[in-house]
Amino acid sequence: MMSTTKISKTREIVAWVIAGLLTALYLYSASGKLFLHPEQMEQMKLGDWRIIIALGEIGSALLFLFPKTNKFGTLLLSAYMGGAIILHMTGAISIMMPSVVLILVWVVAFLRNPNFYNFK
Repeated sequence: MMSTTKISKTREIVAWVIAGLLTALYLYSASGKLFLHPEQMEQMKLGDWRIIIALGEIGSALLFLFPKTNKFGTLLLSAYMGGAIILHMTGAISIMMPSVVLILVWVVAFLRNPNFYNFK
């Protein structure tokens, strides 16, 4: 049986603002992979995958943005950011940015779906 928890208007607005900012960040990141700085993907030895990675990033971000699909988007972005953290670690790059973004994804998931992490 599914339980629905009504969330406050303030909480809903905060979740929308953070989700919108994160989606903009992901769309900007994907545009960089596609058009602005494709050479960065070559440097990371991911040049052959840049289009697939960018399209996955766009699709995941859009799923995350909309309430009906945000649970799927949360799971996909969590996996995506996990990969980004590992890539940063293996390249001796700070993991601060992808870690903060991942935590914000989880914060939005909790704000929108208080029972998201309820494993009963």
